[in-house]
Amino acid sequence: MSVPEESVRLRMRQISKNFGGVHALRDVTFTAKAGEVHSLCGENGAGKSTLMKILAGAINDYDGQIEMNGREVRFSGPRAAEDAGVRIIYQELNLVPQMTVAANIFLGREKTHGPGWLDNRAMEAEARRLFDRLGTPISPRTRVGDLRIGDQQMVEIAKALVFDAAVLIMDEPTSALSDAEVARLFRVIDDLRKQGTTVLYISHKMNEIFTLSDHVTVLRDGRNVADSPLAQTGPEQVVRWMVGREIAELQFEHKAVAGAALLQVDGLSLDCPPGSGRPALSNISFEARSGEVLGIAGLLGAGRTELLEALFGASQAAPGGTIRLEGKPVRFRDPGQAIAAGIALVTEDRKTLGLFDRMTVAENITIRHLDSLTRGGLIDSRAEALAVTDSIRQLAIKTDGGGAAITSLSGGNQQKCILARWLLTGPKVLLLDEPTRGIDVGAKAEIYALIRRLVAEGMSIIMTSSELPELLAVSDRILVLCEGRLTAELPRAEAAEETIMHAATRFLDRAAKAS
Repeated sequence: MSVPEESVRLRMRQISKNFGGVHALRDVTFTAKAGEVHSLCGENGAGKSTLMKILAGAINDYDGQIEMNGREVRFSGPRAAEDAGVRIIYQELNLVPQMTVAANIFLGREKTHGPGWLDNRAMEAEARRLFDRLGTPISPRTRVGDLRIGDQQMVEIAKALVFDAAVLIMDEPTSALSDAEVARLFRVIDDLRKQGTTVLYISHKMNEIFTLSDHVTVLRDGRNVADSPLAQTGPEQVVRWMVGREIAELQFEHKAVAGAALLQVDGLSLDCPPGSGRPALSNISFEARSGEVLGIAGLLGAGRTELLEALFGASQAAPGGTIRLEGKPVRFRDPGQAIAAGIALVTEDRKTLGLFDRMTVAENITIRHLDSLTRGGLIDSRAEALAVTDSIRQLAIKTDGGGAAITSLSGGNQQKCILARWLLTGPKVLLLDEPTRGIDVGAKAEIYALIRRLVAEGMSIIMTSSELPELLAVSDRILVLCEGRLTAELPRAEAAEETIMHAATRFLDRAAKAS
């Protein structure tokens, strides 16, 4: 569909980019208007992030042409793109943990008074105004490393909003946000649209795309396969464009009968450091059985991640209460002891806590399994290659081979490599913290199928997710947390979104009535 030239803010013509022998983009043409929210969709590896990195100046070695407001531009780097009015919020957070929130927001563009003196007061005041706009009570003086990942995501958003942008790129901005934070962000995006800002929105969530967007462009295998106003298409059609095939609605036969309790938790409590922003856990009791998926629901800050960390020996403080594994009391002082006992954890923060970004695919898969691959103090390269090849085949990891850089893979395939790493340890209990965060619909379906296969083989899986339809589809039972306390335990037949949300806000409702 042609776009009137007077309304065009951005035009990218025949953009191509190769990484070695891999064609990341092939002759992609992309047009966006002023004052519109334009969604960019596609599976992991389709080329979305590469296209946006070119626009944001992070990649400047490419073929093709970019025009802004009718004038050709070619950015030498991110600073040049920012000077031209292009800002980007990356899916993988780009913050300095040791610095304060305000310092991160103004990094590289600090406010000063007098020669060489930082105006911290002005930066903190501006940061507070931004967080008021976002409806988030984050202190500008807090060290970013002390914030939970959802709050770090809000800092990244504030960082992009602090300078008025003509084009604002948002790459999966809601992947770590609660429903309330998502609603506030949507209001901000609507304000930006009214102000004439072009918002380029990357998401795998169809409900977000069809709530926010005016237009959608779909990439597949580095090519532009569809471009349509939202009013002229629907979610099912967009998914078909993305994957090139039909994706069935999430339906799993829960045939496996849960076996004996592998993990028994009684009166688990955890005190978190004051000011850490982490919820404490209070008197939590449950059991996880072989052959079942135990879902953990709750709003952001309910204590889902803290619960998994406590089970894995990764809490800052030792938890109280009793944990039994196969009937025997255990108390893990560190994750190494938990791994040796048969417990594995896939963290929610893939970039910081999951990947070794300077290593290859093979090294990322086998790093926790090296003891079993070592002969006479040396790694048995043949045994390692066999283990890696088998993992790549079983999890359908899309890669040029074990020697490829882990950073060359899409987010979904990186996640599969992390899952492969922990499966090589032969866990009895697998803890999954937001395992499909930032992953496209096709890769999600593959991971769901893997989860159901693992429990059918007798494993016990405890899984958190912010997406209730996901938990309802995959789980056999669901525990609900609110402010660090267990408020409901629901068998699959009794679980529904309304029931879960009621339990997830139980103590919040009481607090609101009391005030």
